[in-house]
Amino acid sequence: MNSIIGLILISIGLAFDVIGCLGLVRLPDIYNRLQAATKCVTLGTCSILLGTFCIMGFTAAGLKALLCIIFLMLTSPVAAHAVARGAHRAGVPLCKESVVDKYKEDKEGEK
Repeated sequence: MNSIIGLILISIGLAFDVIGCLGLVRLPDIYNRLQAATKCVTLGTCSILLGTFCIMGFTAAGLKALLCIIFLMLTSPVAAHAVARGAHRAGVPLCKESVVDKYKEDKEGEK
């Protein structure tokens, strides 16, 4: 039963990763692409690792998968935020369809 649940979780994770890769190709600017990549990592890769844990159980490999999930959940959103803020400070423009620029509003409040 654990193997079936593990394979289902791995399949869901692969689906999220494929959709995230499509988002990287199709979305218009770095900020939207960054969101697709972050969702891909947090949902897709963590689901694959959780499936690996279900299959492996409480072995060394299974516990390493859990540790990797914790690490990814902590670092992926922070890294995405840092890259987005760096891109905004470097002057990378938003796509023309973007309607809100919170970084610009924050920057105006600093003056």
